[in-house]
Amino acid sequence: MSKPHAPSPLAYALDGREIDLLHYIYSHPDLRTLRNNPPAILAAIDTYSHTHNPLMNIGATKGAYIRDLIVAHRPQVMIELGGYVGYSAILFGAALRAAGGTRYLSLEQNPEMAAVANQLVDLAGLKDVVRVVVGPAAASLRELVADGEVRAVELVFLDHWQELYLPDLWLMEELGVLVPHTSVVIADNVVMPGAPQYLEWVRAGCAEKRGLLEDRKGEKGWEARGLRPRPGLVYQTVVREFETQFGRDGVAVTSVLGAEDV
Repeated sequence: MSKPHAPSPLAYALDGREIDLLHYIYSHPDLRTLRNNPPAILAAIDTYSHTHNPLMNIGATKGAYIRDLIVAHRPQVMIELGGYVGYSAILFGAALRAAGGTRYLSLEQNPEMAAVANQLVDLAGLKDVVRVVVGPAAASLRELVADGEVRAVELVFLDHWQELYLPDLWLMEELGVLVPHTSVVIADNVVMPGAPQYLEWVRAGCAEKRGLLEDRKGEKGWEARGLRPRPGLVYQTVVREFETQFGRDGVAVTSVLGAEDV
């Protein structure tokens, strides 16, 4: 069957396994016990990923680390760029709600993945908190800010294509939603497959970032794409490494400490 409008399948995703996951969950012999039970749904997704087809989810180990960050920071609103099948939206949305938060915005470009995520979020009983926004993450974020739905980023989770992490951050800098002593940016997969340009930026001092914009102009991964970065924002970044189902990986946690350009 021709699928001229759908993205090409990858070796590890978008080949039908995500739809198969949905069938697996909804044909589960204990479906009634899964309903309104986020931990049970996450466990079932993990079982599918380990015994049938691997899925690009945050997983239990890294997920627990980020869940603890949510508990510590207690954001009212959390945003993720890259939702996939909804695993992180269920895990973090439940943690956000338990910590007193009100909204978890999951930005997912692929409408098929967003449909899977919506079904699983609904099964988990999290529709009151989690909203899946379909469309390119950058465009969706611009729209959320323009509409006044997002005024400041408290916690944001980057978990899609790693080459987009730096443009994602630059967009947030341009939109003015990164607030000193408030905003925290969490980026997955910074070790495997890696996000070197992103890490170089968030680890650099303000003067060094100004130099990077000039010296790296035209290099792959450093294209400004019409964005207006704010090198004067002061960041502090910690990378925590983990052993995962797919090998050693890391999560970068970047706190906004201040601004030299105000």
